[in-house]
Amino acid sequence: MKPYLRRLLENTTSSLEARSLVREYLQARILACLQKAGAMVPLAFHGGTALRFLYTIPRYSEDLDFALERPDADYQFRNYLQVVQRELTAEGYEITIRLNDRKVVHSAFIRFPGLLRELELSPHLSEALAVKLEVDTNPPAGATLATTVVRRHVTLQLQHHDQASLLAGKLHAVLQRDYVKGRDLYDLLWYLSDPAWPTPNLTLLNNALHQTAWTGDPLTEENWRDVVRQRVATFDWSKVIADVRPFLEQEAGMEILTRENVLRLLDT
Repeated sequence: MKPYLRRLLENTTSSLEARSLVREYLQARILACLQKAGAMVPLAFHGGTALRFLYTIPRYSEDLDFALERPDADYQFRNYLQVVQRELTAEGYEITIRLNDRKVVHSAFIRFPGLLRELELSPHLSEALAVKLEVDTNPPAGATLATTVVRRHVTLQLQHHDQASLLAGKLHAVLQRDYVKGRDLYDLLWYLSDPAWPTPNLTLLNNALHQTAWTGDPLTEENWRDVVRQRVATFDWSKVIADVRPFLEQEAGMEILTRENVLRLLDT
């Protein structure tokens, strides 16, 4: 599959875009390996990369995020990673994995040393492209699951949080993340600009807030927009822009990512 990866880079216009495409391709291959290993039975895909693969949001994402929604379905984190390593090593990729499954959130850094040099995207042999994989083994209750077949570099059948639950997860990040992450605000604008997108799964959102020691009132259909609006108004917008800019596709609407537009959409 490396020839496909090389062809993929032929029309890129910058090193940053090329690196993002390489990472996305590797994410797709890792997802295919996880699917082959049976991970899509107990796990549900969510987060920014899920938006990219399922709904083609025009920004790249770094991590693969999952929630363990069916713990009785033979969840085996280490076995999944072994399948990833075996499959990609057989295709000539050098791959190393550093994992931590001793916390509630199981994580793994899947590194590809030498690949950027091989693709002429870095002069440094030691520089490694990495994909981070995280599994929340104690997710808040209330997510609704869906299964979608998508084709992005490879054909995938992904179990994932549904649209209302994905929005709930993003709102939780906006409200409770202890630093400004511009990608959260870009995603929020993207969600809110689609009038057909359903309102958030408030059961999931309130359970997630409770799990992270939320001190405010429960969110309802009547107040969630006001609560999010108050939070958005406090952000340093220069940090928002600086964080998200490297991840956007060309012509991805950077000029409309303003505080005023997000607040206007929250008022709608």
